[in-house]
Amino acid sequence: QVQLVESGGGLVQAGGSLRLSCAASGRTFSNDPMGWFRQHPGKEREFVAGINWSGGSTSYGDSVKGRFTISRDNAQNTVYLQMNTLNPDDTAVYYCTARAGGSVYYFQNPERWDYWGQGTQVTVSS
Repeated sequence: QVQLVESGGGLVQAGGSLRLSCAASGRTFSNDPMGWFRQHPGKEREFVAGINWSGGSTSYGDSVKGRFTISRDNAQNTVYLQMNTLNPDDTAVYYCTARAGGSVYYFQNPERWDYWGQGTQVTVSS
Protein backbone atom coordinates (compact mmCIF):
# COMPACT_ATOMS: atom_id res chain seq x y z
CA GLN A 1 0.00 0.00 0.00
CA VAL A 2 1.44 3.32 -1.08
CA GLN A 3 1.44 6.06 1.51
CA LEU A 4 2.59 9.66 1.46
CA VAL A 5 2.84 11.16 4.92
CA GLU A 6 3.34 14.89 5.38
CA SER A 7 4.81 16.51 8.46
CA GLY A 8 6.08 19.91 9.52
CA GLY A 9 2.93 21.96 9.34
CA GLY A 10 1.83 24.24 12.13
CA LEU A 11 1.30 27.83 13.22
CA VAL A 12 3.82 30.51 12.30
CA GLN A 13 3.85 34.30 12.32
CA ALA A 14 3.91 36.29 9.11
CA GLY A 15 7.44 36.57 7.80
CA GLY A 16 8.45 33.26 9.31
CA SER A 17 9.46 29.95 7.78
CA LEU A 18 8.38 26.33 7.84
CA ARG A 19 9.75 23.20 6.25
CA LEU A 20 7.34 20.49 5.18
CA SER A 21 8.43 16.91 4.66
CA CYS A 22 6.69 14.08 2.85
CA ALA A 23 7.87 10.54 3.38
CA ALA A 24 6.72 7.92 0.89
CA SER A 25 6.36 4.24 1.61
CA GLY A 26 5.08 1.19 -0.21
CA ARG A 27 6.67 2.29 -3.49
CA THR A 28 9.88 3.96 -4.58
CA PHE A 29 9.40 7.31 -6.30
CA SER A 30 13.03 7.90 -7.20
CA ASN A 31 12.18 7.83 -10.91
CA ASP A 32 8.96 9.84 -10.66
CA PRO A 33 7.89 13.45 -10.37
CA MET A 34 6.72 14.65 -6.97
CA GLY A 35 5.07 17.83 -5.87
CA TRP A 36 3.05 19.91 -3.47
CA PHE A 37 -0.42 21.39 -3.73
CA ARG A 38 -2.41 23.42 -1.26
CA GLN A 39 -6.07 24.02 -0.65
CA HIS A 40 -7.68 27.06 0.90
CA PRO A 41 -11.10 26.59 2.53
CA GLY A 42 -13.81 26.47 -0.10
CA LYS A 43 -11.36 26.60 -3.00
CA GLU A 44 -9.88 24.14 -5.44
CA ARG A 45 -6.53 22.50 -4.89
CA GLU A 46 -3.73 24.78 -6.12
CA PHE A 47 -0.35 23.76 -7.55
CA VAL A 48 2.50 24.93 -5.33
CA ALA A 49 5.61 23.19 -6.62
CA GLY A 50 6.82 20.21 -8.61
CA ILE A 51 10.17 18.48 -8.98
CA ASN A 52 11.49 16.01 -11.51
CA TRP A 53 12.90 12.61 -10.63
CA SER A 54 16.47 13.78 -10.07
CA GLY A 55 15.72 17.06 -8.39
CA GLY A 56 17.43 18.92 -11.18
CA SER A 57 14.28 20.63 -12.46
CA THR A 58 11.58 22.39 -10.49
CA SER A 59 8.46 24.42 -11.11
CA TYR A 60 6.48 26.76 -8.85
CA GLY A 61 3.11 28.37 -8.70
CA ASP A 62 3.20 32.12 -9.29
CA SER A 63 2.12 32.96 -5.76
CA VAL A 64 5.10 31.18 -4.15
CA LYS A 65 7.93 31.82 -6.61
CA GLY A 66 11.00 33.19 -4.89
CA ARG A 67 9.73 32.21 -1.43
CA PHE A 68 9.30 28.42 -1.55
CA THR A 69 11.82 25.78 -2.51
CA ILE A 70 11.07 22.15 -3.31
CA SER A 71 13.72 19.48 -2.97
CA ARG A 72 13.94 15.72 -2.66
CA ASP A 73 16.09 12.98 -1.21
CA ASN A 74 15.63 9.85 -3.27
CA ALA A 75 17.61 7.74 -0.85
CA GLN A 76 15.01 8.60 1.79
CA ASN A 77 12.06 8.53 -0.64
CA THR A 78 11.19 11.97 0.69
CA VAL A 79 10.26 15.35 -0.76
CA TYR A 80 10.52 18.66 1.06
CA LEU A 81 9.02 22.12 0.80
CA GLN A 82 10.95 24.97 2.39
CA MET A 83 8.60 27.91 2.85
CA ASN A 84 10.06 31.33 3.63
CA THR A 85 8.58 34.79 4.08
CA LEU A 86 5.19 33.30 4.84
CA ASN A 87 2.11 35.49 4.79
CA PRO A 88 -1.50 34.90 5.86
CA ASP A 89 -2.48 34.04 2.27
CA ASP A 90 -0.29 30.95 2.57
CA THR A 91 -2.66 29.55 5.19
CA ALA A 92 -3.99 26.30 3.75
CA VAL A 93 -3.83 22.54 3.92
CA TYR A 94 -0.71 21.40 2.08
CA TYR A 95 -0.72 18.10 0.22
CA CYS A 96 2.18 16.03 -1.01
CA THR A 97 1.68 14.28 -4.32
CA ALA A 98 3.49 11.99 -6.74
CA ARG A 99 3.04 10.63 -10.21
CA ALA A 100 3.25 6.97 -11.13
CA GLY A 101 5.69 7.44 -13.95
CA GLY A 102 6.14 10.02 -16.66
CA SER A 103 8.50 12.96 -16.74
CA VAL A 104 6.25 15.99 -16.39
CA TYR A 105 6.56 17.55 -12.95
CA TYR A 106 4.62 20.76 -13.51
CA PHE A 107 1.04 19.64 -14.11
CA GLN A 108 -1.20 22.16 -12.38
CA ASN A 109 -4.25 19.94 -12.74
CA PRO A 110 -4.42 17.74 -9.63
CA GLU A 111 -6.08 15.00 -11.69
CA ARG A 112 -2.74 14.42 -13.45
CA TRP A 113 -1.15 13.33 -10.18
CA ASP A 114 -1.64 9.80 -8.91
CA TYR A 115 -0.82 9.57 -5.23
CA TRP A 116 -1.74 11.96 -2.42
CA GLY A 117 -0.93 12.43 1.23
CA GLN A 118 -3.52 13.25 3.85
CA GLY A 119 -2.46 16.88 4.09
CA THR A 120 -0.92 19.05 6.77
CA GLN A 121 -2.31 22.35 8.01
CA VAL A 122 -0.20 25.49 7.72
CA THR A 123 -1.52 28.57 9.47
CA VAL A 124 0.19 31.96 9.17
CA SER A 125 -0.87 34.60 11.64
CA SER A 126 -0.65 38.30 10.89
